Amino acid sequence: MLTLLEEGSAEFDAALSRLLRRGADDLASVEPSVRRIVDDVRAEGDPAVLRYAERFDGARPDPLFTRDFDGASALARLPPSVAEALRLSAARIRAYHERQVDRGFRYEEDGVTLGQRVRPVGRAGVYAPGGKARYPSSVLMTAIPARVAGVADVVLATPRPNDLLLAAAHLAGVTAVLDAGGAQAIAALAYGTQTVPRADKIVGPGNLFVTAAKRLVFGDVDIDGLAGPSEILVVADETADARVVAADLLSQAEHDEAAYALLLTTDTSLARAVCAEVTRQLEALPRAAIARAAIIANGHALVVRSRPRMLELANALAVEHVALQVARPEEAFERVGAIGAAFVGNTTPEAAGDYLAGPSHVLPTGGAVRFGSPLGVYDFVARTSYIQYTPAALARHAPAITALARAEGLEAHARAVDARITS
Repeated sequence: MLTLLEEGSAEFDAALSRLLRRGADDLASVEPSVRRIVDDVRAEGDPAVLRYAERFDGARPDPLFTRDFDGASALARLPPSVAEALRLSAARIRAYHERQVDRGFRYEEDGVTLGQRVRPVGRAGVYAPGGKARYPSSVLMTAIPARVAGVADVVLATPRPNDLLLAAAHLAGVTAVLDAGGAQAIAALAYGTQTVPRADKIVGPGNLFVTAAKRLVFGDVDIDGLAGPSEILVVADETADARVVAADLLSQAEHDEAAYALLLTTDTSLARAVCAEVTRQLEALPRAAIARAAIIANGHALVVRSRPRMLELANALAVEHVALQVARPEEAFERVGAIGAAFVGNTTPEAAGDYLAGPSHVLPTGGAVRFGSPLGVYDFVARTSYIQYTPAALARHAPAITALARAEGLEAHARAVDARITS
């Protein structure tokens, strides 16, 4: 079921070529429908959001938007073990992201004072899916970095929020809840409605309709990125445990039918054992149908000739989650630059990063880790440059400034400097 391919074969080359070209989902099929929804919400506001919520989510929200959600009571209603796990997760996520805070800088150099002011955006919208699964972890992983950044108003958008989501919202510092999902929720956050305030930034994972809506509203509002299917690459050698490798691959395959589950190894025997383990473990999974479809569509065990080649391809594939189950895993990490989140060593499960370790699990997909980063505090701030000249400093720099301005044919620029020097 997990396709085993050895380097040097035509099948290996074809699979690798396809994997290297993977990207964000093709949004063209849903974009016309999404554009209608976005346009309707932008024109009508609440009535359009309510209409689409009733059509797609099966109920008419009442209220659509509230600041009075009782997250504390929702937390108290959860099983104690779940409530305590959410508290621990929230504390660890907060502690990690507090280390990302950028306080800006200012310095003086020969009469020129330069600096950078860092300020939080005014309002952030965080999206939590309401389809095949509900993810309170995503609420924590998006809202907490926003609050650590200093964002005063964090709006959670999710259809039919349950106690798990409301409890997570309470722990994360969410200030309001929008009971809507899909493209209509993204449009409401992007443009505002009669009751929903307009956001400056929208983040969080979602389905094809959510992703298409985020692309359409980008520019009127900032977004975190265009998320594609979840993906994991296990980089393994003879020191890895086939049972553990298979479990990690299935942990991402169970997300959705389009997920990628990839093994890259130098050991053919390990690859065969992992293929067998994946088949065996699938039988006992509650979400076996989803995971099986993902493995059939995008599950590969790629066998290469050497450790350097294995690390070279790991870097080229630029995968969202990379588990390094090899001898000297820290050295391997230094050799592979393009990773969204690295899980270093055989005793570090990817699931720890999804729920409890601390870094946000919102990561670039589809090869976007080549230039993208995990969601963090830096996503919820804006930066302002600070420039101040003394008269003497301006006189000293004036010849260079005016020379460059006139070289570009911008005489008014040069005269704006001259006016200060000759006045």
